[in-house]
Amino acid sequence: MASKMIFINLPVSDLERSKSFYEALGWKVNPDFTDGNAACIVVDDNICLMLLTKDFFTTFSKRSIADTVGTVSAAYALSLANREEVDALVENALRAGGTEEADDSRRVEEAGAGMYGRTFIDPDGHQWEPFWMNYPG
Repeated sequence: MASKMIFINLPVSDLERSKSFYEALGWKVNPDFTDGNAACIVVDDNICLMLLTKDFFTTFSKRSIADTVGTVSAAYALSLANREEVDALVENALRAGGTEEADDSRRVEEAGAGMYGRTFIDPDGHQWEPFWMNYPG
């Protein structure tokens, strides 16, 4: 049986800028599924982002595209191996043109709940929440 995969389809206003942003996070472009309308960004073996130009994205739904710059439509939480990976991913995102949530009071420190997380926003307003959790066992 094939393993399950997650493909997150994100509308973007500038495909090249978005590809560069996600490559700066250390994620790879899969050229087999990339053209002038879309880019496949490989996060890991089971998670891919499909960056779709807004015009192309509208062919998948009759509903309007959310204004993710002014409002949040989803938050993409990504579990990482440790606090250092969380910080490195966020720092790479900031260097590549992303922003960090102004209010980081949501950041949970390791000593408290055994969790640590941060939030960054990509250039199109998509919200990412990398985190580390000290799983029991």
